[in-house]
Amino acid sequence: MKKQTGFTLIELMIVVAIVGILAGIAYPSYLNQVRKARRSEAQQVMLGASSREEQFILDRREYTDDFTAMNYKSDGWDCTTTATKCTNKFYEITIAVDNTATPPTYAFTATPSGDQASDGNLGYDSTGAKTPADKW
Repeated sequence: MKKQTGFTLIELMIVVAIVGILAGIAYPSYLNQVRKARRSEAQQVMLGASSREEQFILDRREYTDDFTAMNYKSDGWDCTTTATKCTNKFYEITIAVDNTATPPTYAFTATPSGDQASDGNLGYDSTGAKTPADKW
């Protein structure tokens, strides 16, 4: 009699179950890493725009709430359609400026949207304060 080769149905079902368990563990972790990467991108935009704000105050003696005035650009972000906002699919970053204060101040707020909405707002201001601290 000839020996049969191949996998039995039980062996295949065990492999499918193992793959399902691994996917059930790995997929939420993957989504968490994607969320962190998007958050990091928003943080980089705020820090980059902060550098531009510091250069702007040296040149003009005041801060600006206009991304186009500070000539800020970032790949994947639209900072020109609405000059006071810099947006992508997952975040909207706005600037609040107070040039009447002594010293003048600015604050960035990144508001999440879409798949990122559960992440909560991020903030960065002219003193270097980052909110919430656990997200930085």
